[in-house]
Amino acid sequence: MENLIALLVAAPLLGAAVLLCGGRRLDKTGHWLGTALAAASFVVGVVLFADMLGKGAEDRALHQHLFSWIPVEGFQADIAFQLDQLSMTFVLLITGVGTLIHIYSIGYMEHDERRRRFFGYLNLFLAAMLILVIADNYLLLYVGWEGVGLASYLLIGFWQHKPSAATAAKKAFLVNRVGDVGLSIAIMLMFTTFGTFAFGPVLEATGETSEGTLTAIGLMLLLAACGKSAQVPLQSWLGDAMEGPTPVSALIHAATMVTAGVYLIVRSGAIFNGAPDAQLVVAIVGAVTLIFGAIVGCAKDDIKKALAGSTMSQIGYMILAAGLGPIGYIFAIMHLVTHGFFKAGLFLGAGSVMHGMNDEVDMRKYGGLRKYMPVTFITFGLGYLAIIGFPGLSGFFSKDKIIEAAFAKGGTEGWILGSVALLGAAITAFYMTRVMLMTFFGEKRWQPDAEGREPHPHESPKSMTIPMIVLAVGSVFAGGFFAIGDRFVNWLEPVTGYDHGHSPLSVATVTGATVVALLIGVAIAWTMYGRKPVPVVAPRGSLLTRAARRDLLQDDFNHVVLVRGGEHLTRSLVYVDHSLVDGVVNGTAASVGGLSGRLRKLQNGYARSYAVSMFGGAAVVIAATLLMRAV
Repeated sequence: MENLIALLVAAPLLGAAVLLCGGRRLDKTGHWLGTALAAASFVVGVVLFADMLGKGAEDRALHQHLFSWIPVEGFQADIAFQLDQLSMTFVLLITGVGTLIHIYSIGYMEHDERRRRFFGYLNLFLAAMLILVIADNYLLLYVGWEGVGLASYLLIGFWQHKPSAATAAKKAFLVNRVGDVGLSIAIMLMFTTFGTFAFGPVLEATGETSEGTLTAIGLMLLLAACGKSAQVPLQSWLGDAMEGPTPVSALIHAATMVTAGVYLIVRSGAIFNGAPDAQLVVAIVGAVTLIFGAIVGCAKDDIKKALAGSTMSQIGYMILAAGLGPIGYIFAIMHLVTHGFFKAGLFLGAGSVMHGMNDEVDMRKYGGLRKYMPVTFITFGLGYLAIIGFPGLSGFFSKDKIIEAAFAKGGTEGWILGSVALLGAAITAFYMTRVMLMTFFGEKRWQPDAEGREPHPHESPKSMTIPMIVLAVGSVFAGGFFAIGDRFVNWLEPVTGYDHGHSPLSVATVTGATVVALLIGVAIAWTMYGRKPVPVVAPRGSLLTRAARRDLLQDDFNHVVLVRGGEHLTRSLVYVDHSLVDGVVNGTAASVGGLSGRLRKLQNGYARSYAVSMFGGAAVVIAATLLMRAV
């Protein structure tokens, strides 16, 4: 079975190569080829998963060594794969949800002239993400990490004729480069400390390494995770990434890019377990981001950007859980998987709405769509109930577990983190109910588009609705399936470890508090958007609302601190270069030139001048000698 692991990557990588290099002859069939190869990777994943289930918990890890990548003395880097319970979870999520998004894209991109290239980029995205999660060493993980960054750049800017899309792609690429510096430094520290990049030797040696070194590595890994998973302070790219086609948004937010940071932290759990300060910083970053993203989601009228704020917030929950250590590692991944179902479904539902509304994204110009798009309404509604944690649906089981784990952290930290997670649950219920009410309920508020076309909302074709239905089923049942009998805990514990913690609150109390928070959020949203007509033009709003519409001024902060700060730093360095460095260099050159010019006058070629010089020198020597004798 080990020999099948490489096929997981080979299938979509082959699709990317053929579709991107095959030329226009594949324009009519390329989308089918890309989808088939994504599905083939999923089938291989299922076969490997079935084989893994047939083994004991401690014997499930598989390894495949392909070849030595960089074999030099003292430096060994291999192209080798590792498949264990953690990586298998990601493989099934990436290939399963990724295949559904491919199928959805067949209908969504039907009239796009560059559809073949789009599917080539989707295949490249899957291949890069698979390399990232099945690599058996950090250096190969870095290859997948950069591949994901490249693919996201190509897909976010796919409609590059739009300046906003080109700018968004460039922004995502540059912001992620900041995080990538953190990962590269972490890998360098690992090699100098452990002499290897491989997961096994590195993670096994953490018990013999100083806490300071582990803290430094952990903080650099966190910086990398903040970039890929859009966490504070590197979250500014995620909202603009909505400029790409909607299937791209679903792929980035549900199955690939933003999940990479969570995987990196959980995979490196032994490092963070040995560095409690770095682990606490991880939890704080997650807590801050889950509130940050939720507040942003409350103020957005663009349906995709509201969901982007939601993703930022939900990934914040996962990072918070990962920062709890063995108490939360498993629940971070559990919420990641359930989130993959309902967030992909929500984005595909948003794309379905746009498909029927002439690509309009402003929810203030929707209203009453449940009558015209019943399948979209039901599937989107189930995703909505799952993400707010409605009892019995997937989000209820996974997000509640994170809140319980936060309280189980104990002490003041546990109370603060648990309270923040509860507050986030209330805000989530508010902004998602707002999205639901503004889109599917109330009176219709449709308006002609810029070209004067009147919207005619209608249900999307089956190629789009079938993936939405499948994802809706996962949104309803996945969480309960994982929770019953502690299936997910038993599945991941051999890899991540697990600690129950000591919660000051009972499970029933936490569950009750979460449900109350949910009801409060829904009630406030109903009062503001259900009982009153929604104005087509957004009111000015409070200071916080206006700030949230501008992403809580994150771009303004970046512009003032980083852009202008960088400009001032550059000007200062140029001034120092011109005034000090060039001054010293030019001054030295001028001094030498002046001295040489004066000395040159002594070498004029006239014998009489040389005779006078010799006579003067002799006179000086004689005078000095007589003076010394006299003294």
